[in-house]
Amino acid sequence: MGPMDYESNSWIWDGVYYYPHLFGGLMLTAALLGFSTSYFSGIGVPSLPFFWSDFGIFQKRKSEKKRIRVYMDGCFDLMHFGHANALRQAKALGDELVVGVVSDEEIIANKGPPVLPMEERLALVSGLKWVDEVIANAPYAITEQFMNRLFNEHKIDYIIHGDDPCLLPDGTDAYALAKKAGRYKQIKRTEGVSSTDIVGRILSSMNDATNSEDHNATSLNGDSMKESPSHGALSHFLPTSHRIVQFSNGRGPGPNARIVYIDGAFDLFHAGHIEILKIARQLGDFLLVGIHNDQTVSNLRGKQFPIMHLHERSLSVLGCRYVDEVIIGAPWEITRDMITTFNISLVVHGTVAENNSFAGDSDPYAVPKSMGIFKLLESPKTITTTSIAKRIVANHDAFKKRNAKKVESEKKYYAEKKYICGD
Repeated sequence: MGPMDYESNSWIWDGVYYYPHLFGGLMLTAALLGFSTSYFSGIGVPSLPFFWSDFGIFQKRKSEKKRIRVYMDGCFDLMHFGHANALRQAKALGDELVVGVVSDEEIIANKGPPVLPMEERLALVSGLKWVDEVIANAPYAITEQFMNRLFNEHKIDYIIHGDDPCLLPDGTDAYALAKKAGRYKQIKRTEGVSSTDIVGRILSSMNDATNSEDHNATSLNGDSMKESPSHGALSHFLPTSHRIVQFSNGRGPGPNARIVYIDGAFDLFHAGHIEILKIARQLGDFLLVGIHNDQTVSNLRGKQFPIMHLHERSLSVLGCRYVDEVIIGAPWEITRDMITTFNISLVVHGTVAENNSFAGDSDPYAVPKSMGIFKLLESPKTITTTSIAKRIVANHDAFKKRNAKKVESEKKYYAEKKYICGD
């Protein structure tokens, strides 16, 4: 008996196991029918597998297999590809992923002030392709009351967290109760990036002159910045083709698909990016996103940008549920050849961007405009990379103090780190 034969007849064994009395009755009936048809040869009886399968009882048992629901929580402040990869891994441990977003008050009490308010963090988490449901204002620690709510109200089977320790101010494990209940699973932390690291990059790109009387000289667009990560500060992220494949949808557009193209830096991926990508995706069947390389971004915005490197920014965009494909290192100017190569039907750009005044007389959208396939989209949010960085500047002391504490825990983690299988 081959594999296919076993699969096609496995319903019989399911019947014997789950419905012994009913199955026995059917066998007796079948025997009598078989005898009567051999005696009265003119009567035709349908073959038993087809006849019994019409009852649908065994298939129903199969279809009733319980879907595994997993829960993962976090602050998700300054959302980055490390967060996205954690949620991707969590989703792989079940069928449905429910994500808890910790409240602003809980973050302040346990870690210090968040950069992004709850509304923006919710938008970012909801915009990830692996997330099925979101719980707002989740507690920082898994209390017994909240754990019971997860199990009973949200039907959660397992609680997920990374291999890095999550300690409460009193030094206890925030997931101790979930572990004790036997409902805890662990994933591998994504190396090379953290919210602490990103805040550090921003803080290290400025000096004390940012609060001087000359606002223009000390703004994030001025000359008071140190070298950007692309020129000075090192990133610990090691991009691999495997990671890109994990984030990719793995499919291209259909032969008659309406392909929409939007480009940009997408630095410090934020709620404004999510909203404009959502609008762009609604205008067609396939959303292609061009991501400018580090040198292009630096030339346009200043040497302190980009905060995130090209591959970091690419993964953040690929994790968005509205994005189908990205061009890593997209050209600044959109040419006719590029439009033909990718079969682009519409080119869009938002009204809110870091720099909508193009250098010199060169308009990167001149060609699609001349072809009548360009559309300017009204940006639903006014958030920009610079505006987020300015929030950190405005609370320089608070974030510097918060980071100093976190940096020490990061050093300890890496000093004691051991290899953990996973991806």
